[in-house]
Amino acid sequence: MAGRKLLISGGGGGIGAACARRAAREGWFVLVAGRNRGRLDLIVGELVALGGRATAIDLDLEDPASVRGAIEAASRACGDGEPLTALVNAAGIAISAPFLADDSTARLFDRHMEVNFHGARRLIEAFAPAMKAKGHGRIVNVASSAGLRGYGYTAAYCASKHALVGYTRAVAQELSGSGVSIAAVCPHFVDSPLTDASVRRIVEKTKQSEAEARAFLAQQNPGGRLITCDEVSDAIWSLIEGDENGSVLELDGARRVRLEGPVTRRPKT
Repeated sequence: MAGRKLLISGGGGGIGAACARRAAREGWFVLVAGRNRGRLDLIVGELVALGGRATAIDLDLEDPASVRGAIEAASRACGDGEPLTALVNAAGIAISAPFLADDSTARLFDRHMEVNFHGARRLIEAFAPAMKAKGHGRIVNVASSAGLRGYGYTAAYCASKHALVGYTRAVAQELSGSGVSIAAVCPHFVDSPLTDASVRRIVEKTKQSEAEARAFLAQQNPGGRLITCDEVSDAIWSLIEGDENGSVLELDGARRVRLEGPVTRRPKT
């Protein structure tokens, strides 16, 4: 494991933080990226206390200049000229609204696509060339069950996650045989800060209690419970440690389903 490096977007909490903890325990150098520097520093401190090596990188996926700065900072942090071993795109936003709300709807779609799709795409396209040149690398995109189906009042979120899953499937074809793999995990509702925000919105709009709103979301999962961040992290880690390319894993609270993959060869063009 010596010298292995992992960059995690959205590493300041939730799934990203759980994955960072796992990587630190495994002896990886962890680059924790996100918008909230205070949370990033707390996570880095926690990883160091675990005996790991970590650094914080400022990253706002809505700002292309910030993305470029984070890419440069990651290269400096690696320091030895070696590329990242793995990239996990865990950052994301989820804001609910009717698809015909008002003039702000277009901006809502733009924001979701910028963060959930283009942000991940820009990081992949920045780091994948060096991985290919070395002949080894792992890329895991944290998508959602919303990337596999539709949910009312989340059209922007669903569209962005469908885009991320489609991109993953297409890129896997091009990476086949290169030593670099790309895959996606698609969890249903997770016990995470993103779901906490959804609970708050439900409480505000329906006057349900927080417990009632959380129970409602848990019941939407086939397993009847919220998935833990550690469960998603375990699925991510199985993809980082393995050699599956093109896999799409759905986590529904009852089981882990491999919907697609792995891609074993590149189709003829």
